[in-house]
Amino acid sequence: MAPLRRLHLCLCLSLLLPPPAAPAPAPRTDWAACRSLSRELLRLVATLKEPHRVLEETHLSEDPKNWPPRIRCSDACDPSTLDTNNTRCLWRILQGLQHYRDLLGSDIFTARRLPRLEAALDQLLGLVQQEHGRPPRHPVAPSEAWAHPLLQHLALQRLQSFTAVMSRVFTHSAS
Repeated sequence: MAPLRRLHLCLCLSLLLPPPAAPAPAPRTDWAACRSLSRELLRLVATLKEPHRVLEETHLSEDPKNWPPRIRCSDACDPSTLDTNNTRCLWRILQGLQHYRDLLGSDIFTARRLPRLEAALDQLLGLVQQEHGRPPRHPVAPSEAWAHPLLQHLALQRLQSFTAVMSRVFTHSAS
C-alpha cells in the first residue's frame, strides 16, 4: 500500500508544479525587413557618384579565387530551394555582407566614408546574423593611398552586383 501512496503523492505533486519551460524558438529571419533593407542598400549603391570620371568606364577582371563572396547557383538561392531550405543561401549572403562591411571600414575608404551605406549594411547584417551567427572574418590588407580610388571603384561595382542579386533573393522570399 505504501508504494501506491508514494506514487499518488508524486502524481499530485507533479500536477502542482508548473509545466516545464518550452525551449526558446530559434530566431527566424525577418524576410520582409531584409527585403526592405536590401532594396534600400541597392538604391544607395546605385546613387553613388564616381568621383574620378576616368574610372566610370573601367571594368576590372574577376579575381580567380572565390573572394569576394558572390552568390552562385550552388548556393541554393533559387526560389524552389529557398522555400524549403534557405540556410546555405543566407550563409553566402551573410559572408558577402560582412566582406563589404569590412571593406567600407578599411583604409580604402578613409578619405571617402559612406555612413549611410555602412548603416544599411549594419542593419541588414544584424537581421541575417540573428539566425546564422557571424561568418569568419577576412581582414582587408592595407593598401597604398594611390590605389584607393581604383579599389573603391572595384569594391562599389562588386557591391552593386552583389546587392542586386541579394535583393532579388529577399524579394522572392518575402512574398
